Amino acid sequence: MKILGEPIFAKDENGRLKSRVGTIFLTGHPGLVTQAGIHAMQRQAWIDEVNRERSAEGLLELTEDEIAKLVAHSVDLLFLDDVVLIRPDPDRMDLALWADEELQKLVSKRKIRFLNTHAKRVRDALRARGENWRMARDLRTREEVDKQIARGRTAIRHEAIYYYNGNTGTRYVTVGAYAQVYALPDAEFRAQMEEIVNGLNSRNRLGSPDIDLFPPSLDPAVRAMFRGLKPAMLSDGELREAAERIERDWRMALPPELRDENPESNLAWRAEMGEALSRKANETEVGDRELIQGISPEFYRQIEWLPGGRVSRGQLIFDPLYDEYQRTRDPELAELCDLRVRSIIFNLMRLFGSIDYVNVGRIPRSLARRPIAGTRRGNVYIVQYKEVGEPLSRVFIIRFQKWGIAEHLDEGKDLLTAIIEANDYADYIMDRRLACRQLGMSLPRHVGFGQFTEKYTGKNQYYGTTVRAYYYVRQYVQGIASDKVPVERFHNPAFALKFAELMGEAAALDLVVGRRATETSEPLFDKNYEVLQIGPKGLPVRLIVTDHAGSFVDYKTPLDQGVAPYADVVRRRERYVTDFADFAKTYVAAFERRLAAIQQIYRERRAAFDDLFAGRPYDQAGSGAYRWACVLKRLDECDPQAVAAALKAAIQA
Repeated sequence: MKILGEPIFAKDENGRLKSRVGTIFLTGHPGLVTQAGIHAMQRQAWIDEVNRERSAEGLLELTEDEIAKLVAHSVDLLFLDDVVLIRPDPDRMDLALWADEELQKLVSKRKIRFLNTHAKRVRDALRARGENWRMARDLRTREEVDKQIARGRTAIRHEAIYYYNGNTGTRYVTVGAYAQVYALPDAEFRAQMEEIVNGLNSRNRLGSPDIDLFPPSLDPAVRAMFRGLKPAMLSDGELREAAERIERDWRMALPPELRDENPESNLAWRAEMGEALSRKANETEVGDRELIQGISPEFYRQIEWLPGGRVSRGQLIFDPLYDEYQRTRDPELAELCDLRVRSIIFNLMRLFGSIDYVNVGRIPRSLARRPIAGTRRGNVYIVQYKEVGEPLSRVFIIRFQKWGIAEHLDEGKDLLTAIIEANDYADYIMDRRLACRQLGMSLPRHVGFGQFTEKYTGKNQYYGTTVRAYYYVRQYVQGIASDKVPVERFHNPAFALKFAELMGEAAALDLVVGRRATETSEPLFDKNYEVLQIGPKGLPVRLIVTDHAGSFVDYKTPLDQGVAPYADVVRRRERYVTDFADFAKTYVAAFERRLAAIQQIYRERRAAFDDLFAGRPYDQAGSGAYRWACVLKRLDECDPQAVAAALKAAIQA
């Protein structure tokens, strides 16, 4: 490709880019202009250059129609120190993607990003190419978000009611902070109101508003009310009345999960504020909710989207970054090019022949509010795919087997032993799922089992040997994890009591199957696995346990002796509910009712339970069949009333 000007990223003697803008021409007379100036000047320079070449060849200059076509097939570029930004026209994404392909001949694909990702057509076009990874915001730990929110609290001239975004220069004011303004004395109140109104109506040198209302997605009508306010023309009483109307409409326009402004207890508010404070002036990134419709806030900034491949006319084309990594072995690319992602997509294409697109992300850390120490992370992936002809994409979770062949080889075992033990563990996992369902646990309806081969790269003598990796697939369950329900919801007595009922029933089953962390024996209940689904009236309608992990770890402790930790479910929420006694009573009653029902079902149909794993090895060292027998014996011998009484006592302790 001919370049008119300096190469991309060329710098002067002071290390500054020689040009920060570029224009690429894609048809008729393809080329790239990087001469300093504005895009209009670059277009004219290219037209002049083409006419000069044509004149040298004895040809006529371009006609008006030819010039119009040349300009219509050009794309604007911006250059940062090491990134090329494509400014796409959302109505001509074909040109933007064409420009992307041409630019990849000059710079690495990882250094090319797209502006205007706030536009749905831009996101859809990249998503359809399996390129969520080119739009996703960088991962952030919750501690990083908390620090940013704490550092962001600032003032201008008066009260510290704002949260400052250093990238755009915008200061966000929340409805909670605004309510504090209303309590100020008249003179201070007026000064603060004037400051907010002036900031809403002015923009900084980056073109961003000096002040904005939180969240950025707020109904524009609320901003319009504020911007139209003229404090100087109103008396103190009139100004307060107007301010009160705005506060009421603002609060009503907020979704319930953003009304509690405590970042410690409200994960949704924390995630939303973290998104607002990390926006950039030249925005090339979007949040996970824009990438996956209906995703829970707990996933915001927690999915590491990775290169995979795109499907073109039914044919799979792996991302060229994998080839670049094979050539260069660049450590930075090693983080991006996850070979397991390729294998996951490869398996999907082998199983389903009508895939339109697929995106795969890695979840590198636990999403639990209080993660269990010592557990392994990085073996969970999220997959978004769409089949041809389907209106919407689907989302599912992949979890790799905790103890696979590679893990057993890492323990120093020989290859045959590692294979046998990994296969036995795979059966054990699925047997536990069947056992939990037999007892009535509400698990995802369908779970798939997958496998592929990969090279073993551990320290065992079998380094380089091809081994199998096993994984389990389940559909993503929409809803709110019980440990992340905003505390605002518990102020509604109807919500609190329905929550207590569903959690009490689930706690009984959890206790029966002895769910504990393998590494620490900590209880797993109410720690990310229990997802509440909310009905149209805003109340919980069902609870689904997304993963039976940890079941049958504790299979011997008598139930009345192991029930105490389940008291934390209600005790943690004591200060948020209006009637704690009723809340606790509902929880315990549901617990006792469900425990008694499980016991009754078992006693009525013993054979269906006792013979379930008759064909499996029975070993008192801890085989699945032996643990199942112990769990059933413990269930049969317990007194549901006594267990419930122990739970009640633990709550009151």
